[in-house]
Amino acid sequence: MSLPPSEVPQGAIRFNTDSQKLEFYAQGEWWNMVTDSAAPVAPRGLFMGGIQGSPIVYANAIDYVNISTTGNAVDFGDLNRGAFGTSATASNTRALQGQAESSSSVYSAQVDYVEIATAGNALDFGDLSAAKRSGGANGNQTRGLFSGGQPGSGPVANIDYFTISSTGNFTNFGNLSPTLAEGFASGINSPTRGIVAGGSSSKTSEYMTFASTGNAIDFGTALTGGGQGGNCGLSSPVRGIFGGISTPGNNTNVIEFITIASLGTFQDFGDLSSGRAGTAGMCSPTRGLFAGGGPLGSYNVIDYVNIQSTGNATTFGNLNRNNVKEGGGTSNAHGGL
Repeated sequence: MSLPPSEVPQGAIRFNTDSQKLEFYAQGEWWNMVTDSAAPVAPRGLFMGGIQGSPIVYANAIDYVNISTTGNAVDFGDLNRGAFGTSATASNTRALQGQAESSSSVYSAQVDYVEIATAGNALDFGDLSAAKRSGGANGNQTRGLFSGGQPGSGPVANIDYFTISSTGNFTNFGNLSPTLAEGFASGINSPTRGIVAGGSSSKTSEYMTFASTGNAIDFGTALTGGGQGGNCGLSSPVRGIFGGISTPGNNTNVIEFITIASLGTFQDFGDLSSGRAGTAGMCSPTRGLFAGGGPLGSYNVIDYVNIQSTGNATTFGNLNRNNVKEGGGTSNAHGGL
């Protein structure tokens, strides 16, 4: 392009036909303008699928909330199928849901995705290594991991990963230990590390480093065994929390926490508003929500805690659906982002 006139006012704007970019004039030079940044979306939590009601319904609905406020969830859209025992993870723009039983003893390998800023129905992302339900889910801005789970033939140890910004089938990451592979584990994240905790009656927790691949490594011991459905872990970049824990014959109100960068035993955080299992976790860096839970046909309550402190949960509101448990929970502001 030709040089600008000798008298160009500060802040002048032009379209550069050579670079096909919008430019502004300042301090004697033309500068590219950034025009493709999306407006920020408030921390938004999604509750995806679940099993609800009596008679039992394998739900495909997605609810969402604004994590920074309090209030009841509203309808976001629908998954491609009913999703019992589902897990979910997300980047700051896109959420992935997988590992679901879509009807009695019918398991799915399909992963769905939604764009978090725009309410609407889910689209097909790709497939897991096996049709299964009730595994753990982890993620950061780049990768989403789905691990363990229960297919019809018994537990699997595989950890599958996806590049969240694209679509396509899984890539093998490594394996969980046989103890965690039995299913019902919960995912907790920092930007560098994903932790899978609990799992049926297990008190085991293991971690993976997102940037690499390989088998999960022992992290420490939970106080109470059993994540029991959904994805009931939540985290800031520093601290991981899980609650809505079931031990054999007992749905507890226990909430536990760890420091993600270290190794060691979980510590007591406080209590949920009621004893229940199959909750789903969603969070911002400062606030964590536990949504739904059971026994089946019992709760649509959403509780919240302040992640940096400890203490009992406070009522946030209710899900858009009654009596639902074992849905997948995630957000665009969790500790892995």
